[in-house]
Amino acid sequence: MPIVVDIDVMLARRKMSVGELADRVGITPANLAVLKNGRAKAVRFATLAALCEVLDCQPGDLLRWEAEDTAGERTVPADAT
Repeated sequence: MPIVVDIDVMLARRKMSVGELADRVGITPANLAVLKNGRAKAVRFATLAALCEVLDCQPGDLLRWEAEDTAGERTVPADAT
């Protein structure tokens, strides 16, 4: 999927555990893991807003788009290098 979730990056920057983030956002650790590992098919704006509030970041800090090549593998956008 071309949408990449960078919750791990923000967790590391904030020195916060997945469990703590889940508690503060109000979702289960299992649902947060699904989102964090890129297996979610959707995310509610309310959940995204809560994540941004708790992590003190913007949605673009948590989600980014990467193009896929014809084999279905991710490629890095030219401006990301």
